Amino acid sequence: MNARMNAAMQEAVRLTRAGQFLEATKIIQSTLRPGMEPGAAADSATHGAEAPIEGEFYVIGAEGPEAAPPELEPQPRPPPGPRANFPGGTAWAGVDLGALNGQWRGFKGPLRPPRPARTPDPLPDGARFITGSYANPAGTRSYKLYVPSGYGGEPLPLVVMLHGCTQDPDDFAAGTRMNELAEKEPCLVLYPAQAQTANGSKCWNWFKATDQERDQGEPSIIAGMTRQVCDTHRIDPDRIYVAGLSAGGAMAVTMGILYPDLYAAVGIHSGLPHGAACDLPSALAAMQKGGASPLGRKGKETTGLLAFPAIVFHGDRDTTVHPGNGDQVIRQCARPASARPAQAGADPQVTVQRGQVPKGHAYTRTIYHQPGGRPIAEHWLIHGAGHAWSGGSSRGSYTDPKGPDASEQMLRFFLEHAKGRSPA
Repeated sequence: MNARMNAAMQEAVRLTRAGQFLEATKIIQSTLRPGMEPGAAADSATHGAEAPIEGEFYVIGAEGPEAAPPELEPQPRPPPGPRANFPGGTAWAGVDLGALNGQWRGFKGPLRPPRPARTPDPLPDGARFITGSYANPAGTRSYKLYVPSGYGGEPLPLVVMLHGCTQDPDDFAAGTRMNELAEKEPCLVLYPAQAQTANGSKCWNWFKATDQERDQGEPSIIAGMTRQVCDTHRIDPDRIYVAGLSAGGAMAVTMGILYPDLYAAVGIHSGLPHGAACDLPSALAAMQKGGASPLGRKGKETTGLLAFPAIVFHGDRDTTVHPGNGDQVIRQCARPASARPAQAGADPQVTVQRGQVPKGHAYTRTIYHQPGGRPIAEHWLIHGAGHAWSGGSSRGSYTDPKGPDASEQMLRFFLEHAKGRSPA
């Protein structure tokens, strides 16, 4: 796989330098997306489906803010992976093909460019959306911090939100509506910003070996930034959480694994497991077909370190990051051996619920329990959804308003899981 991928990329570079853009485009597209048409993704997403132990069907979101008439519903944005100036994408969930990027500027490829940024939403009276930065020997990153209007200095939860490729804190805040939720369920929301100098498509470098270790690279920056906010604001140390989309989702998994002492739970939307890749070819392979096994880098088993709460969202028509990666994240991060389907004569450990968003997507929600019934993980598979934030607002990029509200469900899950406390 690696040899074929490298050879294809080298040929694409040669054709690009020769001005043969269309030929290079065909090579790149056929290399990056073999067998990944929506139908194939949907079929593969059903692999290993477990028989429901307990199930129900229900409807959520009937009165959601995005419940527009069908003809007025905004269409899902293109996935955070591809950039508009590179046919086939210069950023696939964080893989930046920067060596080719500059030579494709101005090329009118088949991808639709993201919509221009919109005017930021007005803040509620008393709320603040602060700009700051953090630096350590690994580098410097800016951030935005949302402080809700009712904050009076009391210890509140902190939610760290890692954006996807080509996004920024303002865009991600608008699309996820997490700031609006922070007004309803008081918490602070931190949005680290990836620097374009660190990744040409502003993706978090989840696939680089140097960014997969504790107290090194980007994980050290994100953790240090989190601690800095805890120093400047009163944060409940038992209720600090991290979530992300795509490349940000993959980095959120890494943060949860490397810093279980800091983060109480993790939210992953359209992401990949920690250690799924250590270079470009392995990253593309993981994105296309899903991780082969829930192992860390260098083949070291990491299961014993990873029994912490996680909530995963993934569309079963995602052709940028294979839906099988959601299964691997569950197995890796938050599915201890005891959280398995019930066998004959054993107590149920899995609950399966099926639901439907009015005029939107159906979904399957699988809840994994520890012994005694405590939920440790949730996996939301959104049927018919692609690579976009489920239930997000069209005010931001890469959202799918027709899905269940991932932000609302993540925040609900987070607040049920504080370190050292049993869920309510």
